[in-house]
Amino acid sequence: MVNLVCVIFGSGLQYRFKDVLDLLIPKFGEIDFVSKPLDFSTFTSYYNKEMGEGLESRIVSFKPLIHPFELADAKSFTNSVEMKLAVNKNRIVNIDAGYIHHSQFVLASTKQWGNRIYLKHGIYAEITLLFLGGHFRPWEMTYPNYRTPEYIEELEKIRALYMKKRRNSKK
Repeated sequence: MVNLVCVIFGSGLQYRFKDVLDLLIPKFGEIDFVSKPLDFSTFTSYYNKEMGEGLESRIVSFKPLIHPFELADAKSFTNSVEMKLAVNKNRIVNIDAGYIHHSQFVLASTKQWGNRIYLKHGIYAEITLLFLGGHFRPWEMTYPNYRTPEYIEELEKIRALYMKKRRNSKK
């Protein structure tokens, strides 16, 4: 079992965050961790035309553990939430579904690339970070935001929470 996470980013996220969570919680369950606001706009301008400038992100962890094979369905659902919240067919948020396992942070994507493995229904998975020597470590292909100490610190907090949930589930 793994810990489902969603990395949610957009412009004016502080105003839209509750609306996003109101759609995710009924599907994925109670939230047990929300990261501090994290800068996203310094890493890319790719989303600016669609979402505006000043993008920030939050990482959310869900209390129920899932099986890794559920990742593709989780990503398909987050894609549908993005479109449900869209204004004039432009997304106002992007929601990246992923999971934390004791040894890795895995993200789902609809974009094929050499470092991604096809799951199903147009969804791919990539090992974004490897947990080695007590910390998450990026790969050459890891997106720039996930290489930063700020993102890694928040993901390591979720990993610690996940490890506690795993220990408690075995009692």
